[in-house]
Amino acid sequence: MRALLAAGWLIGLTLVAFAQGRKQPAAKPPLDPAVYLKLPAVDPVASTARAIRVLVSLPEGDRRDQWPYEGVYREDAGQIPIGYRVGGTSIVGLALLAAPGYEEDSERADAVQRGLAFVLATLDVPRMSVEFEGRYDVRGWGHIFALQFFLALLDTGRTAKPLEAPVRDKTRWLVGALVDSRIPGSGGWNYSRPAGYMNPENRASTFMTAPALQALFHARARGYEVPDRVLDEALDALERARAAPGGYAYGAPAVAQADKTEEQLGMMDKTASSAARAAAIEATLTLAGRGNPARLQRAIDLFFAHWDDLAVRKSQLGTHVQPYGIAPYYFMYGHMYVAQAIELLADDAAKPAWREKLRQHLARSQDAEGSWNDRHFERSAGYGTAMAVLAMQMPTTGAPVARPSELEAMPESGPKPADAK
Repeated sequence: MRALLAAGWLIGLTLVAFAQGRKQPAAKPPLDPAVYLKLPAVDPVASTARAIRVLVSLPEGDRRDQWPYEGVYREDAGQIPIGYRVGGTSIVGLALLAAPGYEEDSERADAVQRGLAFVLATLDVPRMSVEFEGRYDVRGWGHIFALQFFLALLDTGRTAKPLEAPVRDKTRWLVGALVDSRIPGSGGWNYSRPAGYMNPENRASTFMTAPALQALFHARARGYEVPDRVLDEALDALERARAAPGGYAYGAPAVAQADKTEEQLGMMDKTASSAARAAAIEATLTLAGRGNPARLQRAIDLFFAHWDDLAVRKSQLGTHVQPYGIAPYYFMYGHMYVAQAIELLADDAAKPAWREKLRQHLARSQDAEGSWNDRHFERSAGYGTAMAVLAMQMPTTGAPVARPSELEAMPESGPKPADAK
């Protein structure tokens, strides 16, 4: 216990050191559609190669082993939440693994192993335990994307030998952490729980619950034990959030809002507000066997129809502002999950045009050095660039793993771990 507390204390000092002396950049000018609509689509090969060089140049820390996401939220005397450090590093790790040429790129492979070592070590600090502190706690983002990162490593066999056993152990622990930290009864996950950590009156965050479910689908496909009840309750929460016009509530209501019109929806639940999260939700429902082709297509249409509403909030100050409550952090999130939705379309012939359209929109927000950043914090370029890489590589990597039944065989993407259950 003393060693654990000491580790947390040392990491805390490190976080303070990073936070101090860093000048807060100003918000960037909003994107002007009249200008950006004229840009050609990004070349996924060339742009991915540039983005990978950006990512390997961005790590922080004495060991250059972390790519923290930064937002306005702080913990413990102004520190960037550890969950954001773990989550941001894991998302960058996913992008570095997804881009082609990994086996020939020793610099990238070294970066992945350093990031992996950081994530493994940091999962042991008190702030990454299963417990929730207060009424707002973002450690769940770290649990979700660390699990996705570890599963990708297990699938590809790209874990350094000394870290193989710890990765398997922590993968099992992360599955349990997500299962145990769900909102009981009403289902799903949320970083904001005003009613208290385990109170079923809390509402699931739709844009957090979708990636959590995708991580658990993948874990179950590799043989880790994930109860059906946990998945079904979370999926029910997503479906309760759907409104008649085709959007999704920010927080899943206790009673389904399927009969609500646009005029009856609150600011953060309006159709335009959900332009980024609708694709994530519909992709997840499709992976779970609860999808609908028309709804999936409508979610893709919604993203592009309201891209300007998302773009005007990119790299701006504030979070949930009028008229739609769109926060800057939806921007790159939306691009990655609409890329998933495109790959899940039933009509293969329609996919190339949608992929091209997404690349055109990615071009409009790419920075001069080849990065992407939807926040006004410089260090969040790691997260933004990684999400762009994952979006560009989606046609190659394919849609995420679907929810398997208990009777389905293991996918051929990797061996079942002997200690999964």
